[in-house]
Amino acid sequence: MKRQLIKTQDGSKTLLINDLEETYHSKHGALQEAIHVFIKNGLNLINYCEINILELGFGTGLNVLVTFDEYLKNNKNRKINYFGIEKYPIFFEEASELSYSELFPNQIIKDLSLEIHKIEWEKLVELDVNFHLKKIKDDFFNIKNMDLPPIDLVYFDCFGARVQPDLWEKEIFEIVASKMKTGGLLTTYSSKGSMRRALIELGFEVEKRQGPPGKREMLIAWKK
Repeated sequence: MKRQLIKTQDGSKTLLINDLEETYHSKHGALQEAIHVFIKNGLNLINYCEINILELGFGTGLNVLVTFDEYLKNNKNRKINYFGIEKYPIFFEEASELSYSELFPNQIIKDLSLEIHKIEWEKLVELDVNFHLKKIKDDFFNIKNMDLPPIDLVYFDCFGARVQPDLWEKEIFEIVASKMKTGGLLTTYSSKGSMRRALIELGFEVEKRQGPPGKREMLIAWKK
């Protein structure tokens, strides 16, 4: 799939898959979306001393960067284990062109913006004393066969239902739910009705929240 670099409205960059007319992040602001959906309505709602995060999918790595940035600012006393799943990794040259180092004042994050794309797949790596990252190259439906710790927080960041409808139906949420702790949280930029109904059927408490720039609503869901 051919990917094109584009600039979003907050100045941060993302990738556009030309054949699908689908972007990796919101055109209204890649950085703003990541912080709003996955930090403000995700990480900051979890109070555990140790947090296991599962991301579908790893993509450009922006979500792990905003998570690590938040960890350095406010969460260094907590342990974070981050598992990012991606079937089609981007190329290192694409990661370089995204220039995510320019988005963060902290030099540690600047250096990390490209280093995370050099990390070996399937290997748990220490980014800091209390922050570990494991990138997994696999299909999302194979999560059911993966040896993961009980997940506290899910970043559900798949491509939209228009291009990948099977990733927004009950089967995938049932698989993800099987890996989550009771009381665990799933957060996503979408407010798709079929997803909401599927999560409720699976016993989640679903809440609509204000969406990121350019989107009226998004969903979070607690596993009960």
